[in-house]
Amino acid sequence: MSFQRLGLRLAQQPLRQSASPMMRTSVRNTQRRFLTTEEMPGGSKKTLVGTADNAFNRERAAVKAHAAATSDLWRRLSIYVVVPCLVLASINAYNLWNEHWEHWEHLPPLEERIEYPYQNIRTKNYFWGDGDKTLFWNDKVNYHNKDKVT
Repeated sequence: MSFQRLGLRLAQQPLRQSASPMMRTSVRNTQRRFLTTEEMPGGSKKTLVGTADNAFNRERAAVKAHAAATSDLWRRLSIYVVVPCLVLASINAYNLWNEHWEHWEHLPPLEERIEYPYQNIRTKNYFWGDGDKTLFWNDKVNYHNKDKVT
């Protein structure tokens, strides 16, 4: 800011002869600090009084109260809704897992199943293990007969 603009602004402000500008600012901030909040009977909530009681500060206090209520709601939802849902979903997944493996017991052994030509195609060996099994190979589920020519 240029010195001319600063001089014009100072000239437009009403002069107070009681204290210097720094002292007035310090006193004003101290008063504002003590006047902004006042505890209500019971000591639970605070209200705005004095010069701090304006639309901006009221809206800010309302947003703060809303945030507190909303965070409390989501905390309760997390504890009383999400945790039981996770437990129920885990029980359901466990039951489905057991049903799945019960079906596998009724299937014929892997050696007796038909291996179709489109299964287990190997153009070159993998560079891990014996070179014949994929990275996600499961001996209980996957079957590949190397000796069989298709």
